[in-house]
Amino acid sequence: MANKLKIVLFLGTCRENRLGERVAKFMINQLKKDGKHDVEFMDAEEFNLPILKKALFFYKDETQAPQILQDAKKKIIEADGYVFVSGEYNHSIPPGLANMVDHFPTSIFTYKPSAIVCYSPGIYGGMRAAMQLRCFLGEIGCLPVSNIFGIPKCHQAISAEGEAIDDHMEKGAAKIIEQLDWNATAMRNHRQAVGVPK
Repeated sequence: MANKLKIVLFLGTCRENRLGERVAKFMINQLKKDGKHDVEFMDAEEFNLPILKKALFFYKDETQAPQILQDAKKKIIEADGYVFVSGEYNHSIPPGLANMVDHFPTSIFTYKPSAIVCYSPGIYGGMRAAMQLRCFLGEIGCLPVSNIFGIPKCHQAISAEGEAIDDHMEKGAAKIIEQLDWNATAMRNHRQAVGVPK
């Protein structure tokens, strides 16, 4: 399909027995099923980055930076929008998520929308972390869409394979994807027409 939206999905949890992997699989499947999206997956566990000491943009020659950061930067720049899948550690953003994003300059995220998908094994669905993510993502320039897709009791809603158990999962995903698509398409069109402020 021509003019597919390029989406980068970030998963920021590295904790043992993490539930985030099933949420990420579910969202990737939902994004891909209509053929309208190309999806890149960036997983803090796979990146296995140390606590930030040297951001990508601190290298005088970025070709000397770890290859995984160079490759990720290119994908982030090419993206039309982002999906952030976040658990909640001590009622806050998982450090793996913030650490992964902080390796990149804010300028490569700007003038593109983002979507927050949060979850927890409890009844709040990660909403406290989502409220903090709204501020975090706004500051790096990829404003979140108005909807937040919160998934309480995630282990009962999505299988380990990323399949919906709860009937509401696909409806919730569809709503936030629709908002992301509208904003991503509008922003892409405007970037192509007039560029972005310098």
